Amino acid sequence: MRLARRWGAVPVDIAPMIDVVFQQLIYFMLTSSFILHPGIRITLPKAASSQQLSESGLVITLTKDHLVYLDDELVTFKELRRKFAGLGGGKPVLIRADRFAYVDKLIELWDLCRETGFREVHIATLPE
Repeated sequence: MRLARRWGAVPVDIAPMIDVVFQQLIYFMLTSSFILHPGIRITLPKAASSQQLSESGLVITLTKDHLVYLDDELVTFKELRRKFAGLGGGKPVLIRADRFAYVDKLIELWDLCRETGFREVHIATLPE
């Protein structure tokens, strides 16, 4: 016994499905947030006596892996000393140290700033 098959009896139109998927894609692209500059990820320590700085200057970042960045550029201590010697000590310096970085590296950065003529050295913290 043979059964007759009806092919094409119900046409499948995928155009509405493509429209819905395209609209979802546009929605998710518009509502998602993009990080243009990933920056250096650190966790700042908290302090009860933190204050907002009004003047911007040089920013030194010390990561938990003890890498040093000067304004988002990876530098060594020798390069940092050379760059600071050429700048003079007029600008304030902000040290952004990760809370898990060694204190002796932070003190070494602080001393380097003081030795090269920078008198206004600050440590970045988060308010409690």
